[in-house]
Amino acid sequence: MFFEKKINPSPHSSPANNDIDIEVAPHTANTNNGDGQTSLKRGLKSRHVGMFSIAGAIGTGLLISSGTALSRGGPGSMLIAYSFVGVLVLNIMSALGEMAVFMPMDKGFGGYASRLVDPAFGFATGMNYFLKYVVLLANNLTASGIIMQYWLPNVNVAVWVVSFAVVVIIINFMPVQYFGETEFVAACIKTVTIVGLMILCLVIDLGGSSQGRIGFRYWNHPGAFKEYLEPDSTGRFLGFWACVTNASFAYMGSEMVGMTFGEASQPWKTIPKAISATFWRITFFYVGGVFCLGLVVSSSNDRLIDATKASTGAGASPFVVAIMDSGIAVLPHIINGCLLVFVLSAANTDIYVASRTLYGLAKDSYAPSLFKFTKRSIPIFSVAAAAAFFLLALLNINSGSAVVFGYLVSLSTILGLLNWVSILVTYLFFQKGMRVQGIRREVLPFTGHLQVTRARITLFFTVLIILTSGFSSFVHKFDPITFVVNYVGIVLYVFWFVSYKFIRQTKFVGFCEMDITTNIVTKQYVEELERGIS
Repeated sequence: MFFEKKINPSPHSSPANNDIDIEVAPHTANTNNGDGQTSLKRGLKSRHVGMFSIAGAIGTGLLISSGTALSRGGPGSMLIAYSFVGVLVLNIMSALGEMAVFMPMDKGFGGYASRLVDPAFGFATGMNYFLKYVVLLANNLTASGIIMQYWLPNVNVAVWVVSFAVVVIIINFMPVQYFGETEFVAACIKTVTIVGLMILCLVIDLGGSSQGRIGFRYWNHPGAFKEYLEPDSTGRFLGFWACVTNASFAYMGSEMVGMTFGEASQPWKTIPKAISATFWRITFFYVGGVFCLGLVVSSSNDRLIDATKASTGAGASPFVVAIMDSGIAVLPHIINGCLLVFVLSAANTDIYVASRTLYGLAKDSYAPSLFKFTKRSIPIFSVAAAAAFFLLALLNINSGSAVVFGYLVSLSTILGLLNWVSILVTYLFFQKGMRVQGIRREVLPFTGHLQVTRARITLFFTVLIILTSGFSSFVHKFDPITFVVNYVGIVLYVFWFVSYKFIRQTKFVGFCEMDITTNIVTKQYVEELERGIS
C-alpha cells in the first residue's frame, strides 16, 4: 500500500508562488480482494517491471523483421535509423514517466488522455492501444509459426498458431505474479541470447568461421547505404527512411512498461528505475544488435525476409542467416529455439497489455462494465476478449506467412506510432495545465532534462513517420493493399475520436479545470517518506 498527496492550489496563488496544501490519503487500488472486485492488485515487483519492457519489446522487431531493414537500406542506414528512433523512444518514456510517477493510475494511457485532454481522446487512445496489441498478438503468433517452419516446413502455420495461443492464454489467466515471473525468466533468456548473438556475430566477423575475416566487407559491397525503389541518392534516402519505419516497429513495445504502473508497488521508486533501465537496455540490444548484424550478413542475401516473397522459414531471421552462412552446425537449431521463446513471450505480453487497456476503458465507462470485472485480481473477461484476437493469425491458412507477417508489421507500426502521439500530446497538455494552475515542475518526483522541448521535437518526427510510412505504395505504381495497411490505422483513430465526441458530446478539458491535484505523489512527500515521516 502507498499514499498519495493532494495538491490544492490556493485560489489566490500565482504561477510563480503557489501554495500547496498536502493531504495524505491511502491508496485504494487493492481494496475488494474478493471475487467480483473491480481493482487490480499491485503484485508486480520492481524486478518484474524493470524487465517487463525487455520481455515484451525484444521479439520479432529485432530478430526477424530487422532483416527487412537490412535488405532495404543496408547496414549503415539501419544503424543510424535504429539509433535515431531510440532517441525518440527515450523522450517518450521520459515524458510518460513524469506523468506516471506524479499521478499513478491503473487505467492505462487512455486514462491519462481522458483526465488531461478529452474523454473522446482517451477513448480513441485506449481503443487504438487495444487494437495495436491484439494485432501484435497475431503478428507474434505468426512469427512463431515461421520459426517452426524451420524444422517442419510442411506443417501449416495455423497449427502452431493455435497450439501456442493456448499456452499464452492460460498464462494470462493466472495471477499477475505468475505472469511477472514468466516474463522475468523470459527476459533473462532474451538477455543472454542477444548478448550471445552479438558476441557470436563479432567472432564470425573477426574470422572465427569458415568464411574467414569479414570485417566491414558488406559495408563496402553492396555498401553501407543501399538504394531502395529509386537509384542514386534518392534511393539511398528512401532506404534509410524504410529503416526508420522498420525501427519504429522494432521499438514499439518499449512504452508498454507503462501498462504495469497500475500494478507496480512503490511507483515513485519503480517507475523511474524502469524507464531509465529500459532505454539503456533496449538501446544496447537494438543498436548494438543491428550493428553486429550488419557486419556479418549482406544486405543482398536472398534469404532475408524481404529479399524474396517466398521466404517463410525461420532462416529468414538475419541472425540465423549469419550462423548458417558461417557453416556452424547445430547452433541454428538452438537459436531458433531461443527465438521461439522470444516471440511467445511477446505474444504473452500482448494479451496482458491489451486486456489491461480494455480493463481501463471499462473503468472509464468506455467499454461494457463486464470488462472491469476481476476474479483474483485478474480481469478475466478482458483477458478473454483480447485473447480471442489470436484468430487474426489464422489468415495464414489462405496467404503465405511472410506476406501476412508483413501486413501485420505495417498495421501494428502505424497503430503504435499513433499511441506515441497520444502519449506526447497528453504530456504537453499536462505541462500546460501545470503552468496555468501555477504548479511548479519542482514538485514532480521525476523530471526529464528539457523534457517539454524534447516532447515537441519527438511529436514532430513521430507524425512525420506516420504520414510517410506508406511511401512505397506511391512509388512507380500505386499499391492499394500496401496503402490501406499503412494508413487504415489513422482512419480508425480519427473514427474513434470523432464518433465518441459526437455521441457523448464531450469537450476538451480546460487547462484551468484540468484535474492534476487528485491522488498524486509529490517530491516533498517522497522525501518525507524516505525520512520515515508519515
